[in-house]
Amino acid sequence: MTAERTTANAAAEAACDELMRTLARTGIVLPSLSVDPVSYSYQHPRPLIELGRCNLETTFKLIAALRKAAGR
Repeated sequence: MTAERTTANAAAEAACDELMRTLARTGIVLPSLSVDPVSYSYQHPRPLIELGRCNLETTFKLIAALRKAAGR
C-alpha cells in the first residue's frame, strides 16, 4: 500500500467517524454510514463515504438539520 493510499484511507475513516459523531449530536443515526470498501481498491486513492439508507423519520431530521445550517 502506498503512502498516498494510506493517507487517503485514514482521512476517509476519520471523516466518516466525524460525520457519525456530528450527526449523533443532532439525534441523527445512519446505521450504514461507512467507507465504501470497493473504493479502497481504486488505483488512485479516492475513497467514498457510503451514507446508506435511512427511514423517513431520519430523512426529515436530516432535512431539518441542513435547513437550520443553511439559515432557512
